Amino acid sequence: MSITSIIGKLFLPRQKELERHINEAGALQNEVLAYLTGRAKDTEYGRKHIFGNMKSYEDFAANVPLNTYEELKNDIDRMRHGESDVLWPGTVKWYAKSSGTTNDKSKFIPVSHDGLQNLHYQGGKDAVALYLRNNPKSRLFDGKSLILGGSHSPNYNLRNSLVGDLSAILIENISPLANLVRVPCKQTALLSDFEVKRDRIARETMNKNVTNLSGVPSWMLSVLTRVMELTGKTHLEEVWPNLEVFFHGGVAFTPYRKQYEQLITSPGMHYMETYNASEGFFGLQSDPSDPSMLLMLDYGVFYEFIPMDEFGAENPTVVPITGVKTGVNYAMVISTSCGLWRYIIGDTVKFTSTNPYKFIITGRTKSFINAFGEELIVDNAEQGLAHACRETGAEVLEYTAAPVFMDGNAKCRHQWLIEFSREPDDLGRFASLLDKKLQEINSDYEAKRYKDITLQHLDIVKARTGLFNDWLKSKGKLGGQHKVPRLSNSRDIIEQMLRFNTEDDEH
Repeated sequence: MSITSIIGKLFLPRQKELERHINEAGALQNEVLAYLTGRAKDTEYGRKHIFGNMKSYEDFAANVPLNTYEELKNDIDRMRHGESDVLWPGTVKWYAKSSGTTNDKSKFIPVSHDGLQNLHYQGGKDAVALYLRNNPKSRLFDGKSLILGGSHSPNYNLRNSLVGDLSAILIENISPLANLVRVPCKQTALLSDFEVKRDRIARETMNKNVTNLSGVPSWMLSVLTRVMELTGKTHLEEVWPNLEVFFHGGVAFTPYRKQYEQLITSPGMHYMETYNASEGFFGLQSDPSDPSMLLMLDYGVFYEFIPMDEFGAENPTVVPITGVKTGVNYAMVISTSCGLWRYIIGDTVKFTSTNPYKFIITGRTKSFINAFGEELIVDNAEQGLAHACRETGAEVLEYTAAPVFMDGNAKCRHQWLIEFSREPDDLGRFASLLDKKLQEINSDYEAKRYKDITLQHLDIVKARTGLFNDWLKSKGKLGGQHKVPRLSNSRDIIEQMLRFNTEDDEH
């Protein structure tokens, strides 16, 4: 009998509990809202917004305003300086430093003890529960988990208070039992220099019995490439013959899937998407054949949604989970046991099912191109690139895109900067396939491309090898949770990267 078959029995009650997600979504979310407002009623924020008198969701929506980070920033900064009972009961000692994907400013997201347990760690446990349910012959616990982490640093020099990547916070506070099956060692996992860390992780793990991987696809691929360099092997299963699953999140997996499938050729390899952000753990891929994720409704997070066609309006429609419809693009709003109240997280989602509630991440509220009314979102970009890659045999490693508002001939278009791991034979054909697919899946883009009147054919600039990593390194954002902004409505980011592209060519 394997260790996994014994440990797996501990997950049976939770597997049964998760069935409530199918028919009891509204009840689960009402329980969460009652828990959140009940716990926080005596905080400064709770008293100000009369949490103690709330009887329903309608009361909550009427008394608590929608918030961005800017609205909560002063309260969070007071908490970082040691004040207690501000947004959440007690003193919060941990702060997840966001990757700042839409601008250079860092956000510091409070991570309370309650949030660690019922938001972040619960998501990790449920990932295992659902994986074991789908794979009863798994040997997951018979080997080691390779978990990538970021780094952390002191918070205003307060004792025992730290800021850093969420992954570093999770590793720092993880159960000693989990440490028995996790690699690399904590000291290596929390190194701040990613290039040094990458080499050490590879050396520490290449002779271990690794059965599962967890991390951001781009950074994990970099580590695995180093493992291959050190071992001289062709495929990863030659190094880790019992490797069976990669729990991935942080960025879309689509651009990386083909590279992973070439690296890991074992037919028994599984991939499971997770939606874990600095602000909380929100979704899990519950069915291997369905890319949609199950919205996790019984954690310390209450969800609301704003239709994206009303986002930014003075009084937008805001609905709880029971008010969402499939096929509509929504901005997600969360209230959590870390003290974020009606917080607009910046991610956009689209529901594919309401029984149970399953969704896909479609992008960011600030990561889109709508310079000419085309409303191009990240989900469109991912689909278009995947199609062009399939048709040409190309592989995209990284990309970003932005509008060209007017060139020398008074023409407008989209410009894509793409780093290929395998280049297409004909870049023009690749661009044409991408452009046609975007028209096929986005009617607004199609309308603006009609006869080239508003929007010209897109333009692709080929990025030199390593450009995106070099740009992240220049920002101090190499490794951890950091990622490249995919789409931008301004040219600020792409212009910086184009200069990097040219500078290298000149040397």
